[in-house]
Amino acid sequence: MKKLQFTKDEGSEFYKELIKRTDEYFIENNIDKSGNGIMYFKIFMYFSLDILFYWLMITSENEILFVLFYLLMGLSILLTAFNISHDAAHGVAVKSKAWNKFLFSLSFNLQGNNAYVWGKNHNESHHLYTNVEGSDIDVLNNPLFRMTESQPLKWFHKYQFIYAPFLYLLYSLNWFFLRETLMLVNYSSRTIKIDIPKNEIFKLVIFKMLYIGYMIALPILLVPFGWTWVAMAFILNHFMVSLIFVGVLGVSHVSDYVHHPVPDKDNKLNMSWPKLQMQTSVDYNADSVFFNWTLGGFNAHALHHLLPTISHVHYLKILPIFRELCNKYNITYMEMPYLESLASHFRFLKSVGRNNKIVPIPYER
Repeated sequence: MKKLQFTKDEGSEFYKELIKRTDEYFIENNIDKSGNGIMYFKIFMYFSLDILFYWLMITSENEILFVLFYLLMGLSILLTAFNISHDAAHGVAVKSKAWNKFLFSLSFNLQGNNAYVWGKNHNESHHLYTNVEGSDIDVLNNPLFRMTESQPLKWFHKYQFIYAPFLYLLYSLNWFFLRETLMLVNYSSRTIKIDIPKNEIFKLVIFKMLYIGYMIALPILLVPFGWTWVAMAFILNHFMVSLIFVGVLGVSHVSDYVHHPVPDKDNKLNMSWPKLQMQTSVDYNADSVFFNWTLGGFNAHALHHLLPTISHVHYLKILPIFRELCNKYNITYMEMPYLESLASHFRFLKSVGRNNKIVPIPYER
């Protein structure tokens, strides 16, 4: 992974005051930046729903109800990841460092994915070098998609905006079966190499086996109908989770509004780190109570990238401060309704699949 240097600009002063003003908000209101009562309720609610739907699934005697409860369990686990795992990965779900680590590891590893690998690279790669190819692990290097100018333009890329939704269905299956498995042999389909400690390799294998055990093997043993229903439910669940996951996160950084900065020969970017975050993130319905509750604040992505040490349960309160300072320092804050961000995502796929040059659309409000 290429480590980059940044350049001081207006984003530096903007960020300095943003930290100062948000710190003042928490001090004046005598509250902690970590999760509050709402977060504790979410922790109880989502883990309870995970267990409830799993129990209803494995005790189902009707095929349709079995599939329904299987999908509801998958949705509940995904929302657990959005609302609890992510905050815990940043150490802000609860006050206790040990409990944050436990909540993150439990909720993430039980999905069959490795918490250490995702957490380390999410915090040390994606958050630091957002949308910079070769430094941000979430910049795809996939032969079926073209996302950056450095990737060669193939004849089939002009159709990527059409076939993208079908490939998106496979996102979580690819993550579970291929992405982390390739990392074990120090090969990654992403743009940077991953080194995994031996103990984490052991955990990665064990939890994947455990996941297959309770998501496939145990239901086959317990439900009174054939394995084909279990296999169908498993695949449908991954299709659903994949579409929701990509639909929630993909529109934030893959858009015809965002930039894909390229460092110079000395690995230096011509902007500050805060400005990088603002130029590479799109927010949608940032002040929506519903989206904040269900998506764990992922819809306020620019705000999260700049303030990852603040739990999402506080975003609605500090959003006015954020907007005020963006206006004060003339920092472009790209926020829009969700459907507009989704349209921007597919416009980007269409444009980059047909043009060698990637030119972001100027954001105007």
